[in-house]
Amino acid sequence: RHIALKQLGPLPAAGLDAIGPYVAGRGLSDAALGGPSGAVPKTVGFIPLLRRVKGRDGELLLVALIHPEGLANQLQLTISDPTSHAMLAGLDGRLYADTANPRLGPPLKDHPAFRDYLPRIEHASYRGAGVEPGEQTVAFRVSRTRPLVVLVERPLASVLAAWYQEARWRMLVAGLAVLAVAVLTWTTASSLRARERVRRHLDLAQAEEARSEAELSVIVQELLFRTDADGALTFVNAHGPAAGGGLTGALIGSRFEALVTAEEQASVRSMFDAEGGAGVRSATVTFEAERDRARRFDVAVLALYDDQRVVGFAGSAVDVTAREEAQARLTEQLAFSALLQELSPLPTSMLDLEGRYLSVNRAWQEFTGRRREDVLGRVAGDYLKPEEALLHDARDRHLLDVGGRLRYETVYTHPDGSRRALLINKVTVPGRDGRPQGILCTFMDVTELHDAARATQEARDAAEESSRAKSEFIANISHELRTPLQAIIGFSELGTLPGRSADRLVTMFPDILAAGQRMLALVNDLLDVSKLESAVGTIHLERTDLRPLLREVSRELGALLDAKQLVVEAGLPAAPLVAKVDPLRFQQVLRNVLANAIKFAPHGTRIVLVAQVGRDGGAHISVRDHGPGIPPQELEKIFEAFVQSSKTKDGSGGTGLGLAICRKIIDVHGGSMRAENMPDRGSRFHIHLPPSRTSGETRPAELTA
Repeated sequence: RHIALKQLGPLPAAGLDAIGPYVAGRGLSDAALGGPSGAVPKTVGFIPLLRRVKGRDGELLLVALIHPEGLANQLQLTISDPTSHAMLAGLDGRLYADTANPRLGPPLKDHPAFRDYLPRIEHASYRGAGVEPGEQTVAFRVSRTRPLVVLVERPLASVLAAWYQEARWRMLVAGLAVLAVAVLTWTTASSLRARERVRRHLDLAQAEEARSEAELSVIVQELLFRTDADGALTFVNAHGPAAGGGLTGALIGSRFEALVTAEEQASVRSMFDAEGGAGVRSATVTFEAERDRARRFDVAVLALYDDQRVVGFAGSAVDVTAREEAQARLTEQLAFSALLQELSPLPTSMLDLEGRYLSVNRAWQEFTGRRREDVLGRVAGDYLKPEEALLHDARDRHLLDVGGRLRYETVYTHPDGSRRALLINKVTVPGRDGRPQGILCTFMDVTELHDAARATQEARDAAEESSRAKSEFIANISHELRTPLQAIIGFSELGTLPGRSADRLVTMFPDILAAGQRMLALVNDLLDVSKLESAVGTIHLERTDLRPLLREVSRELGALLDAKQLVVEAGLPAAPLVAKVDPLRFQQVLRNVLANAIKFAPHGTRIVLVAQVGRDGGAHISVRDHGPGIPPQELEKIFEAFVQSSKTKDGSGGTGLGLAICRKIIDVHGGSMRAENMPDRGSRFHIHLPPSRTSGETRPAELTA
């Protein structure tokens, strides 16, 4: 049958029961879905009593059927008075049985017993209104085990009539009645007092029973057992095999010592010694299992006596395998952490909240020269100078107030008298309540690092001073060399005119003039390098049209072009090509690049000079020749000072300073310079300048190496 559970009322919680509403029908089959199978009288019904329990196959709902007619008959037989009206109802006023109405009526919520007494007063009697019309005498009492209340009503007239009927006989024995009333009054009062005491004791017993059940629910998780006087098991609770970690076989009748390892059997045998005296005997043993791993148990045994004679033992065993394994892992972890701290190359110490040492490692002892046993328990500032101790105390108080970690440098006076610079790291160690319980401190001796930093700075200063002296020397010697060179060149030029009449002089004076010019170019380059490195050369940027500068440089080098029958193809834009440059310095770069192209270009070839606006809006100038080109691995090296291409080390390449100076000048302009080889022989140099600002600006820019 499929039952509509909502007909039976709200389901109780697990382990509790609940009384449902009145259901029409002879049984649960009449409450099935689809209605009863046959006609059911309206006066026939039942009240469900529900309880939820856990079975082997899941949760079960037990239903007891309470028939109101049977309850009403029982009530009627109990009161044995046809004028009385008895009812059974719930504390919520729901009516379950009524001797005067087989078909249950409405709830009794408005009944005076529910309205004025229940649930505050569990039993009472009064004279007044009831279910029946007229004045009634009403009595009620609440069940101790269920939320039920029994009400009995009797018309006041019926009570008085019965009393009057009995009064005739009572008048005959008036004297005895007075005495009987007094005795009965005293007896009733005593009975009520005794009943109240019993009720209080019953309530206390019920509370004690509930506490015992709660304790038992915890104890039942343990292995409970009982043995005879020889230690043979006579009882093992249901939890025993599970707690034993796989103990199988017939445990009853087995000796308890046979369940443990051979090494522990002697100690277990002594626990079951009849001469061991009273009191609890305990031990931690290992239970062997057939399939599962062995497990550890705390066993407690108590001897049972019968007339001073031991008749058996009762005990329990608690599985402590997980606890011992956790303790072992914790011990290993603590030992590993202690070993790491001990082997740490950094001096490490642990302080409590009062600043006393709790632990120090080997590195700390070696650095301070103090033994661990001499400092543990002592305040850290005892062996420091007062000003050093005050500094550390202030830092520790701040760290404990704000938490987290702290890092600072300080100076420490070593026992040998030397002053050491220390980099200290401190962190608070929280306790179980989350509040700091100490400070972990590590430090590093950075004295040598500071000394090395000072030495490095001194070396840097010395190198800069040496470089400055070198630059000044180069500038001075270059200026000194230019004076005699000018004389040599001038007299060589004068000597070429009269020397044309003598054959020997025709070849000597041009050689002297060429050598002097080459030496003068070298001196000029040295002067440029000295200016760059000594930061005395400055440039002044201004918005300039680059086209006139390019044409002027081409005209200046016309004699060199004619000597090698070279042609410069200039591709210049029709519109002004504006950039922010220093005209003199920019022409120096162009002059050097074009001169190199002329120097390495074969006779009768072309040199292509192109100037245009680049992709970024800046100026882009390129110079292309058809010379020997540059090895790919040297395309960047040729821009370094005193570096020449391997293809021009025959002396035609100069000193190796020209391109280095050019790149530095372009770098100061905010641009870039690079070289590339062309597929059909030769190389091309690119000069990129940044876009010119529209606001126009002239400012000095310092040339630095």
